[in-house]
Amino acid sequence: MRQQGAHPARTVVLLPYAQLMPWAQQYWERHQADGFAPRFETTRSWARRLCVFEPQGDELAGDVARDTLTARALLDRAGLAAQRDMLAAPLQEAASALAAVVAAMAPALRAAWGEQARSALAPVDEGSALRFEAVVARIALEWVLASRHATDVLFEPGLRQSVDALVLLQGFQVEPLAQALQADWGAAALTLAWPEAPAPPGSMAGQRPGHIALHPSRDAEDEAQRAAACVLRHLAAGRAPVALAANDRALTRRIAAHLSSSAVAVRDENGWTLSTTRAAAQLMAALKACAWNASADAVLDWLKQAPAIDPAVLDALERALRKAGVAHWPDAAARDWSANPAGPALAAGVALVQGWRAGLHAPRPLAQWLQALRALLLAAGQWPRLEQDSAGSAVLAALRLQTDRQAELDGWHGAGRRMALAEFSRWASEVLEAARYKPPGMDAAPVVVLPLPQLLARPFAALVLPGCDEKRLPPAPDPAGQWTPAQRQAWGLPSRQTLESAQRAAWHNALQTPAVDLLWRTGDEGGEPLLASALVLALQLDGLTHQGADPLCQRRVAAAPTARPSPRGQALPLQRLSATAYADLRHCPYRFFALRQLGLQEADELAADIDKRDFGNWLHAVLQHFHEALRDDPAPDDATRSARMDSAAQAVTRQQGRDEGDFLPFTAGWPPLRDGYLRWLAQHELAGARFRQAEWHTSQPLDPFDPSGTLGMVQLVGTIDRIDTLSSTDGPGTPVSGHRSDVAGCAQPSKRNARRIAQPIPSVLASDATPRCASMASADRQMTDDATLVIDYKTENDSATRQRISAGTEDTQLAFYAALLGQDSVRAAYVNVGERGQTQLHEPQALLPLRDRLLAGIRHDLGRIAAGAALPALGEGQVCEYCAARGLCRKDFWP
Repeated sequence: MRQQGAHPARTVVLLPYAQLMPWAQQYWERHQADGFAPRFETTRSWARRLCVFEPQGDELAGDVARDTLTARALLDRAGLAAQRDMLAAPLQEAASALAAVVAAMAPALRAAWGEQARSALAPVDEGSALRFEAVVARIALEWVLASRHATDVLFEPGLRQSVDALVLLQGFQVEPLAQALQADWGAAALTLAWPEAPAPPGSMAGQRPGHIALHPSRDAEDEAQRAAACVLRHLAAGRAPVALAANDRALTRRIAAHLSSSAVAVRDENGWTLSTTRAAAQLMAALKACAWNASADAVLDWLKQAPAIDPAVLDALERALRKAGVAHWPDAAARDWSANPAGPALAAGVALVQGWRAGLHAPRPLAQWLQALRALLLAAGQWPRLEQDSAGSAVLAALRLQTDRQAELDGWHGAGRRMALAEFSRWASEVLEAARYKPPGMDAAPVVVLPLPQLLARPFAALVLPGCDEKRLPPAPDPAGQWTPAQRQAWGLPSRQTLESAQRAAWHNALQTPAVDLLWRTGDEGGEPLLASALVLALQLDGLTHQGADPLCQRRVAAAPTARPSPRGQALPLQRLSATAYADLRHCPYRFFALRQLGLQEADELAADIDKRDFGNWLHAVLQHFHEALRDDPAPDDATRSARMDSAAQAVTRQQGRDEGDFLPFTAGWPPLRDGYLRWLAQHELAGARFRQAEWHTSQPLDPFDPSGTLGMVQLVGTIDRIDTLSSTDGPGTPVSGHRSDVAGCAQPSKRNARRIAQPIPSVLASDATPRCASMASADRQMTDDATLVIDYKTENDSATRQRISAGTEDTQLAFYAALLGQDSVRAAYVNVGERGQTQLHEPQALLPLRDRLLAGIRHDLGRIAAGAALPALGEGQVCEYCAARGLCRKDFWP
């Protein structure tokens, strides 16, 4: 300034980064405490201070909320409406890259530059695979050339009359606009390198060996933990502030989470992406839930963040939807809730939600969309919470949801076009993704997150630099965009060589920090091995580094294994017992205690993929529908039965709200399954069987089978898949046995059951002391001519069904069903419906003795529970692999 004879108050100092403005002011006050100070600005802040830029029409505004609408309108005009969603984002990226070049020249020079720039564009060939890329580049160039720019005011001639001198402090990469201003201002402009000229590539002149520590890590989590430990160690040693370089945003978030758990404040100079805040997620959840085909999960996720919905109604609605397996919200809206105990409340709640959702279904212009979204947030009770939250206020401002901000839309070209909810949601997502959010009150934080170049002229006591692997810290970063090297050179866009020089200069500057920790992972998430960055390897070759001490603190933790639980359930009397519940008791008493006595149940997935269990439930419903129709209207010929079975399949699919693609993996196996089942059915009917009913819900008091009467009113309950009536002969000349006293085919207990016998609740199913009750004996004397056949469908592998039969007393399902009927003229069998066209019937050889032993076992086991016997967790076999109570028994932590 002395050389130029410039007054400090009439001098402007242009900085490479806005974050340097307060530091430059401090440095000036430190050396020039008295007198006037120059104005420290960046090109953008200086232009904003001089005048407010108001773009007009189709001009590039630099505001994603507006530019994304303009980009879509330009594509529509170019005849690319069908590709609008795909090309809008690349068009904005290309225009932003070219805008930095065009804004760096005086407006009078742009027309001539544009003529030269057009000659470097690739021709638009209709048959070319790169046609869309060429079209996007051409539209972006014309868009930028036709636009005014916010920094055009810096080229106004009258500006020089108020400024004596212009000082440009260079960063690691030359800014085109600053370079153009220097040429335009001539002798009144001065360029300085600050704090020192970047060293040439590969040079480490002046470097102090020994202050750079290396920390290789196994994976991303190990790297995050080590980086956080390095920061904590620096703070404990009094080295503050600590710079945390943001090479990898996902990794930086992990590190910040670890530091937050240690009560260390972290300030991010550039802020987080606004879309990653909770407030943005809540708003986007509302939009996602209002889609016409929204999933039940999406709607429930939104409602859990809406204070206007009654939490009790919401909990009941979620339980009902999960129990019914309703994956799509339209199916929930059309559902009849009268059968549910909370039916009126659920119906009212669903109707309320449907009213909210209906307000966002019709296409409309942007201004009306914002009004509808505001009304939705107010109705759901989300608006006050968003207003009171700093991130929520930023979300409302970015989307122009406040009433005083919606006047800005009047001049936006493309805002008047009608758009559907999906397009509006995409617009909102893009706006939130481009905006930044800085949490307030973090100015005094001892840890500062910033990009590597912004370390320029910053007085940090230590630097922690994670992400120093070959993937995240390349010596020569790839240039952004799809421009060719020739286009980059012709238009002045950054080349790979320019970016490499800037990267190495920023790297050299960062290593001047008094204490530096370099971290990288040796393996990526997919198992791919990673090397350290070439910049790190060069340091090692020059001997400028040392292996850092492990920053993670080792601490001795005394082993505290979890004892195997063994509760007592006499205070939880059981009133209903199903076959599945008793199977839980036999498999693991603790599982019975947790799931049956305490009533704990895991929540079913709403949007889970169709699996074998879902197919089995669907097949049960199809067979019920088919047989009930066949009973009412018999059809002996195979063709009619096959057509009816297909009709039943279609009807059940519609009734369950399944899409045609839901059962696509099982569709190919349906014809052989159907034909195989019909062949078996024909043989089954020739043997004298007649379908009686399906899905029969029944109960039987256990008290008549309990002579002592100590079990009170315990009810045996269950749903039987199918009941057939058998004639007095199993075919020609074969009598039906009312009571088979032989026990052939009953297998001995397995090793697991043998061990269970030694537990406090022994298995009495293996005991021969099983007296029959009087009611059964009476039923034997009063047998009817017809017998009953209980059938349970299985869609598992046929060998698994055979093992059930051969297991004897270990399989209790058929015996339990026999007990439910309360008569001796009963038979039971599994019908395995195979997908390969083989349907087989598997019947135990001695059902009634198995039933008697089962009832004796139930009486014995329930009596022991009532007497206070322990219910230990067994933790054995396949039972533990798929157990809903495993998280409660803590098997993985047993000694």
